[in-house]
Amino acid sequence: MLESLSHIQYCYSIVMNQISIGLLLYAHLPAAILALLFGSFLLYKSPNTVGRYFFGVCVGFAVWVLLNLMSWFVFIGDSVMMFSWSLIDLFALIFFVYSYAFAYAFIVRADVPMWQKLVAVGLVLPTAIWTLLGQNLVLFDANGCQAVEDRMVTLYPYFIQGIVLIGVFVQALLSYRSASDRNRKNEILFFGVGMLIFLGFFFASTLGTKILVDETALSYAYNFEIYGLFGMPILLALLGYLIVRYKSFNIKVFGAQALVFALIATIASELAFVQSTTNQILVSVTLLLSCWFGLQLIRSVKREIQHREEIERLAVELDKTNGRQETLIHFIGHEVKGFLTKDAGAFAALSEGDFGALSADAKRFVDEALEQTRRGVESVSYILKASDLKKGTVHYMHQPFDFKALVEESVAAAKSSAERRGLALTLTVDDGEYTMVGDQPQIKDHVLRNVIENSIYYTQSGSITVHLSRNNNKLVCTVTDTGVGISADDMKVLFTEGGHGKDSIKVNAHSTGYGLYITQQVAQAMGGTVRAASAGEGKGSTFTLEFPAA
Repeated sequence: MLESLSHIQYCYSIVMNQISIGLLLYAHLPAAILALLFGSFLLYKSPNTVGRYFFGVCVGFAVWVLLNLMSWFVFIGDSVMMFSWSLIDLFALIFFVYSYAFAYAFIVRADVPMWQKLVAVGLVLPTAIWTLLGQNLVLFDANGCQAVEDRMVTLYPYFIQGIVLIGVFVQALLSYRSASDRNRKNEILFFGVGMLIFLGFFFASTLGTKILVDETALSYAYNFEIYGLFGMPILLALLGYLIVRYKSFNIKVFGAQALVFALIATIASELAFVQSTTNQILVSVTLLLSCWFGLQLIRSVKREIQHREEIERLAVELDKTNGRQETLIHFIGHEVKGFLTKDAGAFAALSEGDFGALSADAKRFVDEALEQTRRGVESVSYILKASDLKKGTVHYMHQPFDFKALVEESVAAAKSSAERRGLALTLTVDDGEYTMVGDQPQIKDHVLRNVIENSIYYTQSGSITVHLSRNNNKLVCTVTDTGVGISADDMKVLFTEGGHGKDSIKVNAHSTGYGLYITQQVAQAMGGTVRAASAGEGKGSTFTLEFPAA
């Protein structure tokens, strides 16, 4: 049939000897059709800037493919070949420019700036003018069955394509390095690889073919152009993976739709091969059933996605509600702490005789009220401190100070509390330098004080021993008591937020469960650690604090 259409028999023989028509069609048409289908699907499902730009890529690529295919059929007539050949460079530039816009919109998640659009138009304009004026093709060489091109004019589009290729690479690389989310990094990586394969294959094959033809370095050099078309299916495959794996382009049911489409296409293709009427009927029935079940599957997936999105929306609303409640509780906590602090000040003034001497009974009552109020202030402070730590709003100083002096001060401050309970509190210090860098008030109030007072509260008789030593570049402070000890179950929740031992409330009724949690958080913020060890219930405990020496 093709031979009957030939106007130039000599050119027909050259083309037939150069490449199989079947291979030519197979290399061109599937790539163009897949690109148009995928681009149309993406535009329909995601009619935003990204979808529109990709549709432009697919249309420009498909037109280029068809024009390139037409240029192979030189034997039909030189006018057809010259028409198709003259437009090839222009449409190559068009889909390259759209490719850059698509990559920019996908990676940056914003439209291309207006100045870049104007630059793109300016870069394409020379080729468009040369094409309209017919300056890119000089004549048709019947001896070689090909058009003779203006070398300089036809090299210009390759220069622009190279710039676009570099631009896509740089944009993907910078965005990949700046992305903090791992999924987003992977998304940019797969997208960038797909775009570079697509554009790189095309650029390398077409430029390589032109060089080989111009230098007459190889027979049948135009055959190498078909390899540039293989980049499009690879790009489409990677985009499909992004849609399924990372929900790119905000397409929710692509996986189910692709599965159903592939199944239906496979079954439908069997109709081209079956011969008997019975088999045709069976395949047709199977095809109809597959269509029906596929439609039900897609609807089911859509419903599931809608339910999931509704759950996610409710979860966001719940987080907002919890956030408002937390803010309210934080406010109330500060107010209560303020009131208790004022009460503690009033009781302290009464106890110290600022308003006259008190009777023994009144003095005892005021002292007990003062101690209870101070405990209340401490409990509220622990809760507020834990909340601030959890939200990450605590700020630390990092200044050098004498850790030994701080330990001595903390032990001296806890002496009276230990003596009231009939406990011996002692401190031993090894010789050495104990300078460290950190937040001295935080370590004093929320690490040393917490650990020492915790041992006092949970020791009913016996002693508490504090020992300070230096182990190479570590400052080590151990607090050992003869108290109630720690069971294996209690050890699991010891440093957790609000963590209480099984019977801790019986021993210390005022425990909030936040003290050791705060201790651990502050110690870790200073680059230190806090550990607990115990032989079991009733066998005492040892808390070990370690901080890096300055």
